[in-house]
Amino acid sequence: MNTTDTTHIRNFSIVAHIDHGKSTISDRILEFTRTVEERDMEAQLLDTMDIERERGITIKSNAVRVMYDADDGDSYQFNLIDTPGHVDFTYEVSRSLAACEGAVLVVDATQGVEAQTVSNANLAMNANLDIVPTINKIDLPSAHPEEVKLEIEDELAIPADDAVCVSGKTGAGIHDLLEAIVCLIQAPTGSSEAPLKALILDSYFDEYRGVVAMVRVFDGIIKKGDTLSLMQAGIDFLVDGVGVKQPAETPVAQLGVGEVGFVVTGLKDPEAVHVGDTLTYRDRACDAPLSGYREAKPMVYTGLFPIDNKEYENLRDALEKLHVNDPSLTWTPETSVALGFGFRVGFLGLLHMEVVKERLEREFDLNLIATSPSVDYHVFKTDGSMLAVRSPQDLPDVTRINHIEEPYLRAKVICPPEYTGAVMQLAIEHRGITTDIIHLSQRSVEMRFDIPLAELILDFFDQLKSRTKGYASLDYEFSDYRQSDLVKLDILLSGDDVDALSFIVHKDKAYGLARALCDKLKEIIPRQLFEVPIQGAIGNKIIARSTVKARRKDVLAKCYGGDISRKRKLLEKQKEGKKRMKAIGSVEVPQEAFLAILKVDE
Repeated sequence: MNTTDTTHIRNFSIVAHIDHGKSTISDRILEFTRTVEERDMEAQLLDTMDIERERGITIKSNAVRVMYDADDGDSYQFNLIDTPGHVDFTYEVSRSLAACEGAVLVVDATQGVEAQTVSNANLAMNANLDIVPTINKIDLPSAHPEEVKLEIEDELAIPADDAVCVSGKTGAGIHDLLEAIVCLIQAPTGSSEAPLKALILDSYFDEYRGVVAMVRVFDGIIKKGDTLSLMQAGIDFLVDGVGVKQPAETPVAQLGVGEVGFVVTGLKDPEAVHVGDTLTYRDRACDAPLSGYREAKPMVYTGLFPIDNKEYENLRDALEKLHVNDPSLTWTPETSVALGFGFRVGFLGLLHMEVVKERLEREFDLNLIATSPSVDYHVFKTDGSMLAVRSPQDLPDVTRINHIEEPYLRAKVICPPEYTGAVMQLAIEHRGITTDIIHLSQRSVEMRFDIPLAELILDFFDQLKSRTKGYASLDYEFSDYRQSDLVKLDILLSGDDVDALSFIVHKDKAYGLARALCDKLKEIIPRQLFEVPIQGAIGNKIIARSTVKARRKDVLAKCYGGDISRKRKLLEKQKEGKKRMKAIGSVEVPQEAFLAILKVDE
């Protein structure tokens, strides 16, 4: 194929709500086009991480090239990008769409249009992509594809007459889907004679080859031996090799206009290559970098501390290597009296936090303690200055605070009409304000709320699923900062402040949370030989208390009667010993205590 002839190339992303079958459809496409031999085929083939397979979710976007012999007699090159479905990874979806001309929008035939379906459809429409509506899981007895077609038209304003009905499980309709991609998605445009312009979609660090960047070429050609420049970073490098994923890495002679593949940069600094940067020729640069897409902004912050402080440097190296693959990660060094040296790490959401912690422990063999998550507060001081606070320990003295602002989200919940009351009640309990209720169809209602991010990261999602029997779906985006009556709640063990257990909470909820957390910690903290009081405090005021009772040795076991004064003397001696032990004894706090705040309502 001539590199300037892009008429037989199709670049598309597969997008959908979580668990609507994107990865399964990708598997069937690989199988149908014989990209992967039958003996090598396995479920979730494009999900390369163990954690993705175990949880049955996609965390990282994956680009793969397949060749398809269409009914018109021509052979087409498909660059397929499988994307995540969870709201935490929306930035991955926007990154993938920036490299494509089309999107396959998958909707579950049993569930219909859900919150992330709407969000992904809007992302694709805003990027001016050709959309191929696809209804999956038509083999299930509860499937209602005709009703789902109406939902797609009513709720997404996308014509669904030509929606492709498929089954990712059985492979039914995959041929029709591939034909629809050929007909409905436009071919890429660009000139191979123009200066190179290529967008970096993803990158990962290889011990032997340095940073390997996944790119989409818009203009020009990339070959081994070319000297390229990273426009935003201002770094030059010699191309050590180019190739494509099929899905195994396959070297090619060059990457031309409209193609998606990888470039071996040879750069050993993981921080050098930024996702969204533009590659161009060093000696013949393009006029301006590609606009790329928005930077991923962390929403949730938590402290990560190695159990053994000797692993501090290893944790820093691991975070740097993971950052190449996951540009949304941010971190700053942090010190805790209770836990020693660690990092305050920023994540996109709670699932992202769980996944990154698990990856650090598995891939880099680290043993970590994670503290309670917090958000980015804006603290306005009495001197007129503003301080961004991501950790309760950084909060200034209350006498120096004028007011505090916290981040609010625009949340969207789609659920059946009968659960409207339960969802509204849940929103009220989490300080949410209902802004709109839209009846999308007879089977679904869209409810919109303004809700503090701090409330959403506690237990909102779990409660939403349990109160709606799993039918509700949630999507959200950042709205603005609003003034709130917030206080710092400290947890004291034996009178000592445990800084890693402190958190910022709304004043109206402080007592209930302190009471619940003290009771929870009473169950978690092991009994000592002395009594351990657990107290919740705001400033100098104690608002809740629980006590871990002391283990008691039976010092009277050897007394078989005799004078009562002898027994009293032994008990008094034991009492004095416990008092002395309490003065010098330290309480070990187990890992579960630091995440107990997330489960106080269980």
